[in-house]
Amino acid sequence: MTKTSAGSEKICDMLLDSGSFDSFSMAELQAMEVYFRVVTYAAGEVIFKEGDAGTFMCLIHSGEVAVSKENSSRQDVQIAILRRGRAIGEMAVIDGERRSATCVAETACCLLILSKESLDKMLNDIPRSAAKVIRALAVSVSRRLRLAVGKLVDHAD
Repeated sequence: MTKTSAGSEKICDMLLDSGSFDSFSMAELQAMEVYFRVVTYAAGEVIFKEGDAGTFMCLIHSGEVAVSKENSSRQDVQIAILRRGRAIGEMAVIDGERRSATCVAETACCLLILSKESLDKMLNDIPRSAAKVIRALAVSVSRRLRLAVGKLVDHAD
């Protein structure tokens, strides 16, 4: 993992590119960018493991992230490959629970990181924008849940 210093314009552009913040004004994005940091991972590097404390979430700016979950036989089963614009780790940041899956950089990745501490600070400093961030994350989680339920129903036939 390598922390990179990105100019505020770059972080703003990265937030816009994610697709999760299309409804945000440029002023909101500029106010929010100080709460994010940019981190790169080499292919094969573990971003976080299932069961870890959920201290941060990521937005994938570039690269691919493999998501896996341990089955009842304690074997890792890959459940998804995520690409640009997808969020990972947001459930643990929102609900305070431990990580529900393991995420590994499938390829070299550039991620925007928002720590739980930074999200809490954002809630205090710019509550309206922070609420919009949380809403965007909730929408993302809701879409994934609907997709997962649809797949469960399809497999039940």
